[in-house]
This record gives sequence, C-alpha cells and structure tokens, in this order.
Amino acid sequence: MDTLSYKTISANKSTVTKEWLLVDAEGQTLGRLASKVAKLLRGKHKPSFTPHVDCGDNVIVINAEKVSLSGNKWAEKTYQRYTGYPGGQRETTATEMLDKHPERIVEKSIKGMLPKNRLGADLFRNLKVYAGTEHGHDAQKPRAINLNDYK
Repeated sequence: MDTLSYKTISANKSTVTKEWLLVDAEGQTLGRLASKVAKLLRGKHKPSFTPHVDCGDNVIVINAEKVSLSGNKWAEKTYQRYTGYPGGQRETTATEMLDKHPERIVEKSIKGMLPKNRLGADLFRNLKVYAGTEHGHDAQKPRAINLNDYK
C-alpha cells in the first residue's frame, strides 16, 4: 500500500486560486443570500478548503437595495450601534437602514456569518457590496453565478 497517496493536502496562501464572482441580490432573502455568500468568501465550496487559510473567492454583490425580508422584519428588525459616549446607544430599523445605506444591511448579515477573528476580517475585505447594478470591477472579469444552484 502506497502511503504517499493518502496525504492530506493543506492549502496555503501561495497555492490558493481565487476568482471574482458576481452575485445579484435582487429578490433574494437576506439570510439565505448571506449564508451562501459567506460560504463563497470562506471557500467551503472548494475541494481544497482549509479552515485556517483564506481560500475563498472575491465576491461582488449588486442590487443590495432589492433584497427581501420575510414577515414583519422591515419594521421590527433593529440594528444597534454605540457612539462611544454615555447614553450613546442608537437603534435604526431595517427600513431606515435601507433608505440611508442599503449596502450595509447585506454587509452586516454576511459579516455576522464569518469567523470572529483575524481570518474573518481578512475574508470580509474580499466582499464588495453595491446598491445598484454598477460596480467598478469590470477589469477583474467577474463570473456571474446563480446562488440558487448552491446549497
């Protein structure tokens, strides 16, 4: 029996192949979109996935303002932030956030599904979210994918 054929191959920064993916968020449910994009950012869809290495792809999400929420979440879902001053906790609803910064709803939901460490921060830098259909990454030749094809 050849034991060399059973070695586990671990990816590292030099052996990882990254590509640019384009995701259209129009009509997608926010949580389902976020979990699928987080898997793409993490690289879990690749056979060479290694947990401690950034082996995911660069993802561009367009039409972030056309994402959908189920139930009464547009009025009841709140986003909290803290200004740093005493009594400085602020809350905004999902509707207010959509009006002011539509891309932040998608960014926050995806960031919450990434690891809470330096690797997660590096993975989050591979995400670009835009409210409309225009993005400035045509030079990278992103490949458009359909999220419904992924689990």
